[in-house]
Amino acid sequence: MSGAGAPQITVEAAGLTVEIVASSWHTEVMDGLVAGAIRAAEAAGAQHRVTRVAGAVELTVVAEALARRGADAIACLGVVIRGGTPHFEYVCQSVTQGLTDVSREHCVPVGFGVLTVDTEEQALNRAGLPGSDEDKGVEAVEAALQTALTLRSL
Repeated sequence: MSGAGAPQITVEAAGLTVEIVASSWHTEVMDGLVAGAIRAAEAAGAQHRVTRVAGAVELTVVAEALARRGADAIACLGVVIRGGTPHFEYVCQSVTQGLTDVSREHCVPVGFGVLTVDTEEQALNRAGLPGSDEDKGVEAVEAALQTALTLRSL
């Protein structure tokens, strides 16, 4: 089960800003993820800004620009649902590697809230909507802010 063993994180991040970058495909899922991300930022006392992009691949270039501008933390949200072509694998690999590169090269935490699922039902179950088992928008923001705090403490 996805989410099994996940840590319970309480983040106090007053004074930090988290940049929330969200794709536009699959509106219902994305609206849930963005709402959860905003709730997590507010609960942590962090400022936040939401930037929408066309799709999952576009998350990487916007995350790169935000990292270059000195972002405290970035949370990238998207959803890629498997179809009948290899497109799924290409997109997932590109986004995962791209966001990892941004984080590593700029030493800026990038919370990974990109759902890579087989079905729309799986995506809805992770979107933080009423009846969902998980909220990956919350998790992405909490992870990014917690890592930003850890980096500041080093």
